[in-house]
Amino acid sequence: MIVLGLNAYHGDSAAALVVDGKLVAAAEEERFRRIKHWSGMPTESIRWCLQDAGLKLGDVDHIAINRNPKVNNLRRAMYVLRKRPSLGLILKRLGNIRRAASFEDQLQAGFPGQPLKAQVHRVEHHLAHLASAYLVSGFDEAVCLSVDGFGDFASSAWGLGKGDRIDITGRVYFPHSLGIFYTVITQFLGFPHYGDEYKVMGLAPYGEPKYLPQMRRIVQVQADGSYRLDLKYFRHHSDDVHYTWDDCCPEVGTLYRKEVLEGLLGPERAKGEALEQKHRDLARSAQAMYEEAFFALLNGLHRRHGCDSLALSGGCGMNSVANGKVYLNTPFKQMYLPASAGDAGGAIGSAFVVARQVEAGPRFVMDHAYVGPRADEAEIESLLTARAADLQAEGCTVTKMEDEGELCRATAEAITEGRVIGWFQGRMEWGPRALGNRSILGDPRRADMKDILNLKIKRRESFRPFAPSILRECVSEWFEQDDDVPFMMEVFQVRQEKRALVPATTHVDGSGRLQTVHRETNPRYHRLISAYREMTGVPILLNTSFNENEPVVCRPQEALDCFLRTKMDVLVINDFMIRR
Repeated sequence: MIVLGLNAYHGDSAAALVVDGKLVAAAEEERFRRIKHWSGMPTESIRWCLQDAGLKLGDVDHIAINRNPKVNNLRRAMYVLRKRPSLGLILKRLGNIRRAASFEDQLQAGFPGQPLKAQVHRVEHHLAHLASAYLVSGFDEAVCLSVDGFGDFASSAWGLGKGDRIDITGRVYFPHSLGIFYTVITQFLGFPHYGDEYKVMGLAPYGEPKYLPQMRRIVQVQADGSYRLDLKYFRHHSDDVHYTWDDCCPEVGTLYRKEVLEGLLGPERAKGEALEQKHRDLARSAQAMYEEAFFALLNGLHRRHGCDSLALSGGCGMNSVANGKVYLNTPFKQMYLPASAGDAGGAIGSAFVVARQVEAGPRFVMDHAYVGPRADEAEIESLLTARAADLQAEGCTVTKMEDEGELCRATAEAITEGRVIGWFQGRMEWGPRALGNRSILGDPRRADMKDILNLKIKRRESFRPFAPSILRECVSEWFEQDDDVPFMMEVFQVRQEKRALVPATTHVDGSGRLQTVHRETNPRYHRLISAYREMTGVPILLNTSFNENEPVVCRPQEALDCFLRTKMDVLVINDFMIRR
Protein backbone atom coordinates (compact mmCIF):
# COMPACT_ATOMS: atom_id res chain seq x y z
CA MET A 1 0.00 0.00 0.00
CA ILE A 2 1.40 3.36 -1.08
CA VAL A 3 0.40 6.65 0.58
CA LEU A 4 1.71 10.03 -0.58
CA GLY A 5 1.42 12.79 2.03
CA LEU A 6 1.56 16.47 1.06
CA ASN A 7 1.91 19.87 2.63
CA ALA A 8 0.85 22.04 -0.30
CA TYR A 9 -0.92 25.17 0.88
CA HIS A 10 1.34 26.46 3.62
CA GLY A 11 4.97 27.52 3.88
CA ASP A 12 7.59 24.76 3.66
CA SER A 13 5.73 22.70 1.07
CA ALA A 14 6.79 19.07 1.24
CA ALA A 15 6.05 15.49 0.29
CA ALA A 16 6.40 12.20 2.14
CA LEU A 17 5.98 8.63 0.92
CA VAL A 18 4.73 5.81 3.15
CA VAL A 19 4.92 2.26 1.75
CA ASP A 20 3.35 -0.60 3.67
CA GLY A 21 3.18 1.50 6.81
CA LYS A 22 6.81 2.69 6.74
CA LEU A 23 8.18 6.11 5.83
CA VAL A 24 10.58 5.53 2.92
CA ALA A 25 11.19 9.08 1.63
CA ALA A 26 10.44 12.69 2.58
CA ALA A 27 11.77 16.08 1.53
CA GLU A 28 10.85 19.76 1.54
CA GLU A 29 10.30 21.49 -1.78
CA GLU A 30 12.72 24.30 -0.88
CA ARG A 31 15.65 21.90 -1.20
CA PHE A 32 14.93 21.38 -4.90
CA ARG A 33 13.66 24.87 -5.79
CA ARG A 34 16.48 26.54 -3.79
CA ILE A 35 14.05 29.11 -2.36
CA LYS A 36 13.67 29.16 1.43
CA HIS A 37 10.29 28.09 2.84
CA TRP A 38 8.94 27.60 -0.70
CA SER A 39 5.14 27.46 -0.81
CA GLY A 40 3.03 25.89 -3.54
CA MET A 41 2.39 22.45 -5.02
CA PRO A 42 5.50 20.39 -4.10
CA THR A 43 5.92 18.75 -7.49
CA GLU A 44 9.71 18.36 -7.24
CA SER A 45 9.47 16.72 -3.81
CA ILE A 46 6.76 14.39 -5.10
CA ARG A 47 8.83 13.57 -8.18
CA TRP A 48 11.90 12.74 -6.10
CA CYS A 49 9.96 10.63 -3.55
CA LEU A 50 8.41 8.56 -6.33
CA GLN A 51 11.68 8.16 -8.25
CA ASP A 52 13.53 7.16 -5.09
CA ALA A 53 11.01 4.38 -4.52
CA GLY A 54 10.90 3.35 -8.20
CA LEU A 55 7.27 4.45 -8.57
CA LYS A 56 5.07 6.66 -10.73
CA LEU A 57 2.11 8.78 -9.72
CA GLY A 58 -0.29 6.14 -11.02
CA ASP A 59 1.14 3.62 -8.56
CA VAL A 60 -0.01 5.63 -5.54
CA ASP A 61 -3.06 4.21 -3.77
CA HIS A 62 -3.84 7.16 -1.47
CA ILE A 63 -2.91 10.85 -1.43
CA ALA A 64 -3.28 12.77 1.84
CA ILE A 65 -3.08 16.54 2.09
CA ASN A 66 -2.87 18.40 5.40
CA ARG A 67 -5.79 20.68 4.79
CA ASN A 68 -9.54 20.09 4.84
CA PRO A 69 -11.62 23.10 3.70
CA LYS A 70 -14.81 21.44 4.99
CA VAL A 71 -13.95 21.52 8.70
CA ASN A 72 -14.97 24.30 11.10
CA ASN A 73 -17.07 25.99 8.40
CA LEU A 74 -19.94 26.75 10.78
CA ARG A 75 -17.52 28.64 13.00
CA ARG A 76 -16.19 30.48 9.95
CA ALA A 77 -19.68 31.55 8.92
CA MET A 78 -20.61 32.63 12.44
CA TYR A 79 -17.40 34.63 12.73
CA VAL A 80 -18.06 36.48 9.46
CA LEU A 81 -21.63 37.29 10.47
CA ARG A 82 -20.63 38.44 13.93
CA LYS A 83 -17.37 40.33 13.25
CA ARG A 84 -17.85 41.47 9.62
CA PRO A 85 -14.19 41.59 8.54
CA SER A 86 -13.15 43.44 5.40
CA LEU A 87 -14.50 42.19 2.05
CA GLY A 88 -10.94 41.73 0.79
CA LEU A 89 -10.14 39.40 3.69
CA ILE A 90 -13.29 37.34 3.08
CA LEU A 91 -12.60 36.98 -0.65
CA LYS A 92 -9.00 35.99 0.00
CA ARG A 93 -10.05 33.28 2.47
CA LEU A 94 -12.66 31.94 0.07
CA GLY A 95 -10.06 31.82 -2.70
CA ASN A 96 -7.71 29.82 -0.48
CA ILE A 97 -10.49 27.36 0.35
CA ARG A 98 -11.43 26.91 -3.33
CA ARG A 99 -7.82 26.31 -4.27
CA ALA A 100 -7.42 23.63 -1.59
CA ALA A 101 -10.66 21.99 -2.74
CA SER A 102 -9.43 21.60 -6.32
CA PHE A 103 -5.79 20.67 -5.81
CA GLU A 104 -6.12 17.45 -7.85
CA ASP A 105 -6.07 19.48 -11.07
CA GLN A 106 -2.87 21.25 -10.03
CA LEU A 107 -1.26 17.97 -9.05
CA GLN A 108 -2.21 16.32 -12.34
CA ALA A 109 -0.84 19.31 -14.27
CA GLY A 110 2.55 18.72 -12.67
CA PHE A 111 2.64 15.11 -13.93
CA PRO A 112 1.32 15.10 -17.49
CA GLY A 113 0.80 11.66 -18.91
CA GLN A 114 0.73 10.02 -15.48
CA PRO A 115 -2.86 9.22 -14.52
CA LEU A 116 -3.98 10.14 -11.02
CA LYS A 117 -5.67 6.98 -9.72
CA ALA A 118 -5.25 7.50 -5.99
CA GLN A 119 -8.03 8.16 -3.54
CA VAL A 120 -7.59 11.68 -2.16
CA HIS A 121 -7.95 12.35 1.57
CA ARG A 122 -8.16 15.84 3.04
CA VAL A 123 -6.85 15.67 6.60
CA GLU A 124 -7.60 18.46 9.04
CA HIS A 125 -4.49 20.63 9.43
CA HIS A 126 -4.05 20.11 13.17
CA LEU A 127 -4.85 16.40 13.04
CA ALA A 128 -1.96 16.12 10.56
CA HIS A 129 0.26 18.02 12.99
CA LEU A 130 -0.75 15.80 15.91
CA ALA A 131 -0.21 12.66 13.82
CA SER A 132 3.26 13.84 12.70
CA ALA A 133 4.33 13.43 16.32
CA TYR A 134 2.11 10.81 17.94
CA LEU A 135 1.72 8.24 15.16
CA VAL A 136 5.51 7.90 14.73
CA SER A 137 6.45 8.31 18.41
CA GLY A 138 6.23 4.71 19.54
CA PHE A 139 3.93 5.74 22.41
CA ASP A 140 0.90 3.53 23.02
CA GLU A 141 -0.81 6.49 24.69
CA ALA A 142 0.07 10.17 24.86
CA VAL A 143 -1.34 13.64 25.30
CA CYS A 144 -1.18 15.24 21.85
CA LEU A 145 -0.77 18.99 21.36
CA SER A 146 -0.40 21.15 18.25
CA VAL A 147 0.34 24.88 18.65
CA ASP A 148 0.57 26.83 15.41
CA GLY A 149 -0.24 29.99 13.53
CA PHE A 150 -3.44 28.94 11.76
CA GLY A 151 -4.75 26.03 9.75
CA ASP A 152 -8.36 25.13 8.96
CA PHE A 153 -9.60 28.02 11.13
CA ALA A 154 -7.81 26.85 14.29
CA SER A 155 -4.47 27.72 15.88
CA SER A 156 -4.17 24.91 18.43
CA ALA A 157 -5.64 21.48 18.94
CA TRP A 158 -5.19 18.87 21.62
CA GLY A 159 -6.41 15.49 22.69
CA LEU A 160 -5.37 11.97 23.57
CA GLY A 161 -3.68 9.44 21.35
CA LYS A 162 -4.37 5.76 21.99
CA GLY A 163 -3.14 3.03 19.69
CA ASP A 164 -3.77 4.17 16.10
CA ARG A 165 -6.33 6.82 17.03
CA ILE A 166 -6.11 10.48 18.03
CA ASP A 167 -9.21 11.95 19.64
CA ILE A 168 -9.17 15.75 19.49
CA THR A 169 -10.87 17.10 22.62
CA GLY A 170 -10.24 20.83 22.28
CA ARG A 171 -9.11 23.63 20.00
CA VAL A 172 -8.32 27.32 20.00
CA TYR A 173 -10.02 28.87 17.00
CA PHE A 174 -9.30 31.85 14.76
CA PRO A 175 -8.48 34.67 15.51
CA HIS A 176 -6.65 33.67 18.73
CA SER A 177 -3.16 32.26 18.19
CA LEU A 178 0.10 31.98 20.11
CA GLY A 179 1.87 31.67 16.78
CA ILE A 180 0.43 34.96 15.55
CA PHE A 181 1.43 36.62 18.84
CA TYR A 182 5.05 35.49 18.41
CA THR A 183 5.08 36.56 14.76
CA VAL A 184 3.73 40.00 15.69
CA ILE A 185 6.53 40.57 18.19
CA THR A 186 9.00 39.30 15.58
CA GLN A 187 7.73 41.86 13.07
CA PHE A 188 7.63 44.60 15.71
CA LEU A 189 11.31 43.93 16.47
CA GLY A 190 12.26 44.51 12.83
CA PHE A 191 12.49 40.92 11.57
CA PRO A 192 9.96 40.92 8.73
CA HIS A 193 10.68 37.71 6.82
CA TYR A 194 8.67 34.53 6.97
CA GLY A 195 10.27 32.22 9.54
CA ASP A 196 12.21 34.92 11.42
CA GLU A 197 10.74 33.93 14.80
CA TYR A 198 13.84 31.91 15.68
CA LYS A 199 15.79 35.18 15.71
CA VAL A 200 13.64 36.48 18.57
CA MET A 201 14.23 33.22 20.43
CA GLY A 202 17.99 33.65 19.96
CA LEU A 203 17.91 37.31 21.01
CA ALA A 204 15.84 36.70 24.15
CA PRO A 205 18.66 35.51 26.47
CA TYR A 206 20.36 38.90 26.09
CA GLY A 207 17.41 40.66 27.72
CA GLU A 208 15.24 40.73 30.83
CA PRO A 209 11.45 40.15 30.93
CA LYS A 210 10.74 43.78 31.78
CA TYR A 211 7.75 43.94 29.44
CA LEU A 212 6.02 40.80 30.70
CA PRO A 213 3.13 42.80 32.28
CA GLN A 214 2.47 44.39 28.88
CA MET A 215 2.69 41.01 27.15
CA ARG A 216 0.06 39.68 29.53
CA ARG A 217 -2.31 42.33 28.21
CA ILE A 218 -1.77 41.00 24.69
CA VAL A 219 -2.04 37.28 25.58
CA GLN A 220 -4.54 36.35 28.27
CA VAL A 221 -4.18 32.88 29.81
CA GLN A 222 -7.56 31.37 30.73
CA ALA A 223 -8.51 29.36 33.81
CA ASP A 224 -8.66 26.12 31.82
CA GLY A 225 -5.11 26.62 30.50
CA SER A 226 -6.14 27.90 27.06
CA TYR A 227 -5.49 31.46 25.89
CA ARG A 228 -6.99 34.43 24.09
CA LEU A 229 -5.56 37.51 22.39
CA ASP A 230 -6.61 41.08 23.02
CA LEU A 231 -7.52 41.68 19.40
CA LYS A 232 -7.21 45.45 19.52
CA TYR A 233 -3.47 45.01 18.93
CA PHE A 234 -3.91 42.83 15.79
CA ARG A 235 -4.98 43.18 12.14
CA HIS A 236 -5.10 39.57 10.90
CA HIS A 237 -8.74 39.07 11.91
CA SER A 238 -10.25 42.19 10.39
CA ASP A 239 -8.04 43.74 7.69
CA ASP A 240 -6.92 42.56 4.28
CA VAL A 241 -3.35 41.73 5.31
CA HIS A 242 -0.99 41.05 2.42
CA TYR A 243 -0.12 37.36 1.98
CA THR A 244 1.79 35.71 -0.85
CA TRP A 245 1.81 31.91 -0.91
CA ASP A 246 2.00 30.86 -4.57
CA ASP A 247 5.24 29.35 -5.91
CA CYS A 248 7.56 31.48 -3.78
CA CYS A 249 8.91 32.15 -0.33
CA PRO A 250 5.80 33.20 1.62
CA GLU A 251 5.37 36.86 2.42
CA VAL A 252 3.22 38.07 5.30
CA GLY A 253 2.15 41.68 5.74
CA THR A 254 2.11 43.57 9.02
CA LEU A 255 -0.13 41.74 11.46
CA TYR A 256 -0.36 44.38 14.20
CA ARG A 257 -1.93 47.80 14.62
CA LYS A 258 1.11 50.04 14.78
CA GLU A 259 -0.24 52.93 16.85
CA VAL A 260 -2.01 50.70 19.35
CA LEU A 261 0.95 48.35 19.90
CA GLU A 262 3.42 51.24 20.07
CA GLY A 263 1.19 52.76 22.73
CA LEU A 264 1.82 49.66 24.82
CA LEU A 265 5.43 48.75 23.96
CA GLY A 266 6.96 51.96 22.62
CA PRO A 267 8.31 52.55 19.09
CA GLU A 268 8.73 49.61 16.74
CA ARG A 269 12.21 48.79 15.45
CA ALA A 270 12.62 49.31 11.73
CA LYS A 271 14.45 46.61 9.77
CA GLY A 272 18.19 47.25 9.91
CA GLU A 273 18.09 49.65 12.86
CA ALA A 274 20.62 49.07 15.62
CA LEU A 275 19.52 46.62 18.28
CA GLU A 276 19.14 48.28 21.67
CA GLN A 277 18.70 46.77 25.11
CA LYS A 278 15.00 47.55 24.93
CA HIS A 279 14.67 45.24 21.93
CA ARG A 280 16.46 42.47 23.79
CA ASP A 281 14.11 42.97 26.73
CA LEU A 282 11.08 42.81 24.43
CA ALA A 283 12.36 39.56 22.94
CA ARG A 284 12.89 38.06 26.39
CA SER A 285 9.44 39.23 27.50
CA ALA A 286 7.75 37.69 24.45
CA GLN A 287 9.54 34.39 25.05
CA ALA A 288 8.52 34.48 28.72
CA MET A 289 4.90 35.15 27.73
CA TYR A 290 4.92 32.30 25.26
CA GLU A 291 6.32 29.94 27.88
CA GLU A 292 3.76 31.07 30.45
CA ALA A 293 0.87 30.32 28.10
CA PHE A 294 2.49 27.12 26.79
CA PHE A 295 3.06 25.62 30.23
CA ALA A 296 -0.41 26.63 31.41
CA LEU A 297 -1.84 24.73 28.45
CA LEU A 298 0.35 21.68 29.09
CA ASN A 299 -0.44 21.56 32.79
CA GLY A 300 -4.14 21.84 32.05
CA LEU A 301 -3.90 18.94 29.60
CA HIS A 302 -2.01 16.79 32.09
CA ARG A 303 -4.68 17.43 34.75
CA ARG A 304 -7.39 16.55 32.26
CA HIS A 305 -5.89 13.37 30.82
CA GLY A 306 -3.54 12.12 33.54
CA CYS A 307 -1.02 10.79 31.04
CA ASP A 308 2.72 11.37 31.47
CA SER A 309 3.66 11.10 27.77
CA LEU A 310 3.48 14.09 25.42
CA ALA A 311 3.54 14.27 21.61
CA LEU A 312 4.14 17.90 20.63
CA SER A 313 3.84 19.50 17.19
CA GLY A 314 2.83 22.60 15.27
CA GLY A 315 4.95 25.56 14.19
CA CYS A 316 5.34 26.71 17.80
CA GLY A 317 6.74 23.27 18.55
CA MET A 318 9.92 24.64 16.95
CA ASN A 319 10.42 26.81 20.07
CA SER A 320 13.27 24.68 21.37
CA VAL A 321 13.87 26.94 24.37
CA ALA A 322 10.39 26.28 25.73
CA ASN A 323 10.57 22.60 24.75
CA GLY A 324 13.69 22.16 26.86
CA LYS A 325 11.79 23.31 29.96
CA VAL A 326 8.80 20.96 29.64
CA TYR A 327 10.13 18.46 32.20
CA LEU A 328 11.03 21.31 34.57
CA ASN A 329 7.63 23.05 34.42
CA THR A 330 5.09 20.25 33.90
CA PRO A 331 4.50 16.70 35.20
CA PHE A 332 5.22 15.08 31.81
CA LYS A 333 7.89 12.39 32.00
CA GLN A 334 8.57 11.66 28.33
CA MET A 335 8.08 13.64 25.15
CA TYR A 336 8.29 13.09 21.41
CA LEU A 337 9.09 16.04 19.17
CA PRO A 338 9.14 15.35 15.42
CA ALA A 339 12.03 16.39 13.20
CA SER A 340 9.71 18.88 11.49
CA ALA A 341 7.08 20.15 13.91
CA GLY A 342 5.97 22.90 11.49
CA ASP A 343 3.85 22.74 8.37
CA ALA A 344 6.23 20.49 6.40
CA GLY A 345 5.59 17.85 9.04
CA GLY A 346 1.96 17.77 7.97
CA ALA A 347 3.05 15.77 4.92
CA ILE A 348 4.20 12.93 7.18
CA GLY A 349 1.29 13.40 9.57
CA SER A 350 -1.42 13.30 6.94
CA ALA A 351 0.20 10.25 5.30
CA PHE A 352 0.19 8.32 8.57
CA VAL A 353 -3.38 9.32 9.42
CA VAL A 354 -4.46 7.62 6.20
CA ALA A 355 -1.99 4.73 6.45
CA ARG A 356 -3.21 3.77 9.92
CA GLN A 357 -6.84 4.08 8.83
CA VAL A 358 -6.61 1.77 5.84
CA GLU A 359 -4.06 -0.84 6.92
CA ALA A 360 -3.28 -2.52 10.22
CA GLY A 361 0.19 -3.69 11.15
CA PRO A 362 3.20 -2.79 13.28
CA ARG A 363 3.54 0.92 13.94
CA PHE A 364 6.46 2.77 12.42
CA VAL A 365 8.74 4.68 14.81
CA MET A 366 10.63 7.64 13.37
CA ASP A 367 13.86 7.66 15.39
CA HIS A 368 15.96 9.42 12.75
CA ALA A 369 15.44 11.99 10.01
CA TYR A 370 17.71 10.63 7.26
CA VAL A 371 15.05 10.04 4.60
CA GLY A 372 16.05 12.52 1.86
CA PRO A 373 18.18 12.34 -1.31
CA ARG A 374 21.62 10.73 -1.29
CA ALA A 375 24.53 10.79 -3.75
CA ASP A 376 26.46 7.71 -4.84
CA GLU A 377 30.20 7.57 -5.47
CA ALA A 378 29.84 7.64 -9.25
CA GLU A 379 27.83 10.87 -9.12
CA ILE A 380 30.42 12.51 -6.89
CA GLU A 381 33.37 11.33 -8.97
CA SER A 382 31.70 12.67 -12.11
CA LEU A 383 31.10 16.04 -10.43
CA LEU A 384 34.67 16.35 -9.18
CA THR A 385 36.02 15.49 -12.63
CA ALA A 386 33.77 18.07 -14.30
CA ARG A 387 34.82 20.75 -11.78
CA ALA A 388 38.51 19.90 -11.68
CA ALA A 389 39.52 23.27 -13.13
CA ASP A 390 37.53 25.16 -10.49
CA LEU A 391 39.10 23.10 -7.73
CA GLN A 392 42.58 23.62 -9.13
CA ALA A 393 42.00 27.38 -9.33
CA GLU A 394 41.24 27.37 -5.60
CA GLY A 395 44.36 25.34 -4.83
CA CYS A 396 42.34 22.34 -3.68
CA THR A 397 43.56 18.79 -3.21
CA VAL A 398 41.12 15.88 -3.53
CA THR A 399 41.70 12.61 -1.69
CA LYS A 400 39.48 9.55 -1.65
CA MET A 401 39.63 7.94 1.79
CA GLU A 402 39.07 4.21 1.53
CA ASP A 403 39.01 3.67 5.30
CA GLU A 404 36.16 5.28 7.28
CA GLY A 405 38.18 5.39 10.48
CA GLU A 406 40.96 7.30 8.75
CA LEU A 407 38.43 9.66 7.15
CA CYS A 408 36.95 10.47 10.57
CA ARG A 409 40.37 10.87 12.21
CA ALA A 410 41.59 13.23 9.47
CA THR A 411 38.40 15.29 9.69
CA ALA A 412 38.56 15.44 13.48
CA GLU A 413 42.18 16.55 13.32
CA ALA A 414 41.27 19.35 10.89
CA ILE A 415 38.55 20.47 13.30
CA THR A 416 41.06 20.62 16.18
CA GLU A 417 43.23 22.86 13.98
CA GLY A 418 40.40 25.38 13.71
CA ARG A 419 39.34 24.40 10.19
CA VAL A 420 35.73 24.87 9.05
CA ILE A 421 34.39 21.62 7.61
CA GLY A 422 31.59 21.01 5.15
CA TRP A 423 30.22 17.53 5.96
CA PHE A 424 28.01 15.97 3.26
CA GLN A 425 27.04 12.36 3.95
CA GLY A 426 24.32 9.82 3.20
CA ARG A 427 20.67 10.80 3.00
CA MET A 428 19.65 14.40 3.57
CA GLU A 429 17.86 15.21 6.81
CA TRP A 430 14.11 15.79 6.93
CA GLY A 431 13.17 19.01 8.68
CA PRO A 432 14.88 22.37 9.18
CA ARG A 433 17.84 21.18 11.28
CA ALA A 434 21.18 19.95 9.98
CA LEU A 435 21.73 16.68 11.85
CA GLY A 436 25.13 15.54 10.70
CA ASN A 437 24.52 14.71 7.04
CA ARG A 438 24.30 18.23 5.57
CA SER A 439 26.28 20.12 8.22
CA ILE A 440 29.07 22.63 8.64
CA LEU A 441 31.26 21.59 11.57
CA GLY A 442 33.67 23.45 13.82
CA ASP A 443 35.60 23.23 17.08
CA PRO A 444 33.32 24.06 20.05
CA ARG A 445 36.36 24.79 22.27
CA ARG A 446 37.27 27.93 20.32
CA ALA A 447 35.64 31.08 21.65
CA ASP A 448 36.24 32.74 18.28
CA MET A 449 34.60 29.98 16.21
CA LYS A 450 31.27 31.85 15.96
CA ASP A 451 33.07 34.85 14.49
CA ILE A 452 35.09 32.64 12.15
CA LEU A 453 31.95 30.95 10.82
CA ASN A 454 30.10 34.21 10.35
CA LEU A 455 33.09 35.77 8.60
CA LYS A 456 33.78 32.80 6.32
CA ILE A 457 30.30 31.53 5.54
CA LYS A 458 27.15 32.31 7.49
CA ARG A 459 27.12 36.14 7.66
CA ARG A 460 24.31 36.10 10.17
CA GLU A 461 23.40 38.08 13.29
CA SER A 462 26.00 37.80 16.03
CA PHE A 463 23.41 37.03 18.71
CA ARG A 464 22.32 33.77 17.10
CA PRO A 465 23.91 30.69 18.70
CA PHE A 466 25.47 27.63 17.08
CA ALA A 467 24.41 24.17 18.18
CA PRO A 468 26.27 21.29 19.85
CA SER A 469 26.08 17.75 18.48
CA ILE A 470 26.89 15.43 21.37
CA LEU A 471 27.33 11.67 21.70
CA ARG A 472 24.11 10.36 23.27
CA GLU A 473 26.01 8.49 25.97
CA CYS A 474 27.65 11.73 27.21
CA VAL A 475 24.59 13.98 27.63
CA SER A 476 24.23 13.67 31.42
CA GLU A 477 27.92 14.51 31.90
CA TRP A 478 27.66 17.77 29.95
CA PHE A 479 24.05 18.98 30.38
CA GLU A 480 21.83 19.49 33.42
CA GLN A 481 19.06 17.37 31.87
CA ASP A 482 19.36 13.96 30.22
CA ASP A 483 17.06 13.05 27.32
CA ASP A 484 17.06 11.86 23.72
CA VAL A 485 17.10 14.96 21.46
CA PRO A 486 17.85 13.43 18.04
CA PHE A 487 16.24 16.26 16.07
CA MET A 488 17.82 19.25 17.86
CA MET A 489 14.43 20.41 19.17
CA GLU A 490 15.29 21.17 22.81
CA VAL A 491 17.57 23.62 24.61
CA PHE A 492 19.19 22.43 27.86
CA GLN A 493 21.51 24.16 30.29
CA VAL A 494 25.15 23.19 29.92
CA ARG A 495 26.62 22.12 33.25
CA GLN A 496 28.33 25.07 34.94
CA GLU A 497 31.73 23.39 35.10
CA LYS A 498 31.63 22.51 31.38
CA ARG A 499 30.63 25.85 29.88
CA ALA A 500 34.14 27.26 29.58
CA LEU A 501 35.23 24.12 27.72
CA VAL A 502 32.74 24.65 24.85
CA PRO A 503 32.25 28.43 24.52
CA ALA A 504 31.37 28.28 20.81
CA THR A 505 28.24 26.18 21.46
CA THR A 506 27.22 27.67 24.82
CA HIS A 507 24.76 30.54 24.55
CA VAL A 508 24.97 33.68 26.67
CA ASP A 509 22.57 32.18 29.25
CA GLY A 510 24.58 28.97 29.59
CA SER A 511 22.33 26.91 27.30
CA GLY A 512 22.79 24.83 24.18
CA ARG A 513 20.34 23.54 21.56
CA LEU A 514 21.71 20.03 21.51
CA GLN A 515 21.45 17.17 19.08
CA THR A 516 22.04 13.73 20.56
CA VAL A 517 23.96 11.55 18.10
CA HIS A 518 23.26 7.82 18.20
CA ARG A 519 25.58 5.15 16.86
CA GLU A 520 22.60 3.14 15.59
CA THR A 521 21.07 5.89 13.43
CA ASN A 522 24.14 7.81 12.21
CA PRO A 523 27.23 5.63 12.69
CA ARG A 524 29.63 7.77 10.62
CA TYR A 525 28.78 11.02 12.41
CA HIS A 526 28.99 9.22 15.76
CA ARG A 527 32.40 7.89 14.75
CA LEU A 528 33.60 11.36 13.76
CA ILE A 529 32.60 12.87 17.12
CA SER A 530 34.17 9.90 18.89
CA ALA A 531 37.44 10.51 17.00
CA TYR A 532 37.33 14.17 18.03
CA ARG A 533 36.66 13.11 21.63
CA GLU A 534 39.71 10.83 21.60
CA MET A 535 41.85 13.83 20.60
CA THR A 536 40.32 16.46 22.91
CA GLY A 537 38.29 14.80 25.66
CA VAL A 538 35.21 16.68 24.41
CA PRO A 539 32.32 14.59 22.96
CA ILE A 540 30.79 17.57 21.15
CA LEU A 541 31.11 19.23 17.75
CA LEU A 542 29.76 22.59 16.68
CA ASN A 543 27.10 21.86 14.06
CA THR A 544 25.33 24.34 11.82
CA SER A 545 23.45 23.91 8.56
CA PHE A 546 25.37 23.48 5.32
CA ASN A 547 24.23 26.60 3.47
CA GLU A 548 24.97 30.25 2.88
CA ASN A 549 21.76 32.32 3.03
CA GLU A 550 19.93 29.63 1.04
CA PRO A 551 18.15 26.36 1.79
CA VAL A 552 20.34 23.60 3.19
CA VAL A 553 22.30 21.93 0.39
CA CYS A 554 20.64 18.87 -1.09
CA ARG A 555 22.79 17.64 -3.99
CA PRO A 556 26.60 17.31 -4.26
CA GLN A 557 26.86 20.18 -6.74
CA GLU A 558 25.22 22.56 -4.25
CA ALA A 559 27.66 21.47 -1.55
CA LEU A 560 30.62 22.02 -3.89
CA ASP A 561 29.29 25.40 -5.04
CA CYS A 562 28.87 26.55 -1.42
CA PHE A 563 32.38 25.34 -0.59
CA LEU A 564 33.95 27.16 -3.55
CA ARG A 565 32.17 30.49 -3.11
CA THR A 566 32.85 30.72 0.64
CA LYS A 567 36.00 30.42 2.71
CA MET A 568 35.26 26.93 3.97
CA ASP A 569 38.50 25.03 4.58
CA VAL A 570 37.55 21.41 3.96
CA LEU A 571 34.71 19.61 2.20
CA VAL A 572 34.10 15.97 3.10
CA ILE A 573 31.61 14.56 0.63
CA ASN A 574 30.94 10.88 1.22
CA ASP A 575 34.45 9.32 1.08
CA PHE A 576 36.16 12.28 -0.64
CA MET A 577 38.08 14.91 1.31
CA ILE A 578 38.70 18.21 -0.49
CA ARG A 579 41.15 20.59 1.17
CA ARG A 580 41.93 24.17 0.26
